Amino acid sequence: MLAILGVDNAAIETAFATVRREAFLGPPPWTASSPFGGYRQILGTDPVVLYQDLVVGLDPARGVNNGSPSLHAKLLEALGPKPGEHIVHVGAGAGYYSAVLAELVGSAGQVTAVEFDPALARRAAAALSGRPNVRVVCDDGSRWPEAPADGVYVNFAVSRPADRWIEGLSPGGCLVVPLGVPGPQRPNSGGRHSARGAVLRIERRGAGFAARAISPAYFVCAEGAVGAADAADVERLRQSFEDGGLDKVRSLIWKRPAPPDRCWLAGADWALCEEEAGDAGADRILAR
Repeated sequence: MLAILGVDNAAIETAFATVRREAFLGPPPWTASSPFGGYRQILGTDPVVLYQDLVVGLDPARGVNNGSPSLHAKLLEALGPKPGEHIVHVGAGAGYYSAVLAELVGSAGQVTAVEFDPALARRAAAALSGRPNVRVVCDDGSRWPEAPADGVYVNFAVSRPADRWIEGLSPGGCLVVPLGVPGPQRPNSGGRHSARGAVLRIERRGAGFAARAISPAYFVCAEGAVGAADAADVERLRQSFEDGGLDKVRSLIWKRPAPPDRCWLAGADWALCEEEAGDAGADRILAR
């Protein structure tokens, strides 16, 4: 799984080898999301079939899945969780990647797994009950972290990061978040997924934030408060994807307007810009 997207990380490899994926996916028959839309039944009942690079359905009616291991390996490498850290996993689903995070932060660390759907939160709590370094919370993910965290790992698409994901980062803390333009509701596919999307890594550096794109990705769209997307935000994001240039993003300007000439995306009070993070870069942008 690591090799598919070029990840070379011994800690992530060990975590993937340790956590039993089948313990979080329920009994067979399992279903896999099809790249052509909808779901197909996975042939076989031996758990070995789950150790392919499959997107497995958790709640197909809502389009909620246990995502691709190769993609998550790449995103977890970008997040960079370390032993002893506190990571907030927003959109924890049935808890599989929360368990992988728990392995990465170790017994001295803490994972807060936040899941909006009560049924999935109960599944996650049961599957993670043997891990004292994981706490499962059924809540709207936009409210977390409640206190500063070393990392925030978001597993659904939004058109704008929630305030708490940015403002709840500790110094040096990192947010990994999928940005996505909602696609149409497709027949037999369940839920809505991004029609255009990419995952960003945002790191708090002093008074500023570094930002860069990690990978294209098409996550299910958010539910709850953070899923109530502003139409203007969605349209700006759509236009930015169409214009291209996401690979040039180097910083996030937060809660301040920024002129659009050096920004990939410029919202009402936030922007993703080409300038390097830091007060000097931000001041250059804001002075224009």
